[in-house]
Amino acid sequence: MSSSTHHRIALIPGDGIGREVVPAARRVLDAVCERRGLALDYAEYDWSCERYEREGAMMPDDALDRLAGHDAILLGAVGYPGVPDHVSLWGLLIPIRRRFQQYVNLRPIKVFEGLDSPLRGARAGEVDFVVVRENVEGEYSEIGGRIYQGTPQETAVQESVFTRAGVTRILDYAFGLAGRRRGRLTSATKSNGIVHTMPFWDELVRERAAAHPAVTWDQEHIDALAAKFVLRPERFDVVVGSNLFGDILSDLAAAIAGSIGIAPSANLNPEGRFPSMFEPVHGSAPDIAGRGIANPLGTIWSAAMMLDHLGHTEAAADITSAMASVLAEGTVRTPDLGGTASTGELTEHVITALRPLG
Repeated sequence: MSSSTHHRIALIPGDGIGREVVPAARRVLDAVCERRGLALDYAEYDWSCERYEREGAMMPDDALDRLAGHDAILLGAVGYPGVPDHVSLWGLLIPIRRRFQQYVNLRPIKVFEGLDSPLRGARAGEVDFVVVRENVEGEYSEIGGRIYQGTPQETAVQESVFTRAGVTRILDYAFGLAGRRRGRLTSATKSNGIVHTMPFWDELVRERAAAHPAVTWDQEHIDALAAKFVLRPERFDVVVGSNLFGDILSDLAAAIAGSIGIAPSANLNPEGRFPSMFEPVHGSAPDIAGRGIANPLGTIWSAAMMLDHLGHTEAAADITSAMASVLAEGTVRTPDLGGTASTGELTEHVITALRPLG
């Protein structure tokens, strides 16, 4: 995205283990940047559920204006017992995604050597695909409401919003990504049951496919697609779906890869007009927070995706190669991976595994 070697990064550790894995990822970033001649200036913000309980808001009124001055955002996790999930989501994540037009949610899925998938047939070197999720409209709209609360007639209405512009841009991104990978795209749909939005989605898939003739594509109903993720994950290259379908499929795919603790994600504004945000898929895990045993790899991999987005593909590859090396070695693992290592110990091994330059 940029030829600059100097970037301004906003850190939002958030809640629970986010406060442990973000500092771990920063250590890895600093080690890689020192070796590659890059400079990152960090600004850390304490926006979180704890702030909500203390001040009544997840973040201050001018939060988005503050973030706008950064090149990227690295987020840990949000969520805490006693604060409803819709409060934390709509109070922080969704406003950031929508204000900065982060319309691509990108989730790479890979089975690493040394980390067994719960699926017998999912092998390292064979399962390597990407879920591309539409990230700012679709089923996660604000349109709707509830009436007659507390009565037998109580009614909730939630509207889905699919625009030609929104669907077209996510499809063009997904087809373009497939063209740079193995040239195969699968579209998640449910047009046999959802009568308006999904046929519209399917029509636009066919329309955009014509503009990407080098990419082979197909479409799968979401229920059958979920089954095929489990039965034949190696067949997929790029999978594109609406906000809801992409959300569900990407979490399923992360479990297929062996641990949601290593799963990264990116919320991208591909044009670079606004900062993009990078975060691990796992939640705040309050049950293990503060114990120093959280798996930092999801955040470290997210940080690598951030470097790649900022134009530093070699530095990003340094991190993912070091992760792969540590996982393949298999001697240092956090409890979620069947080991006894601390967050700091696993982080240190990733830093040590960074390949020498030259």
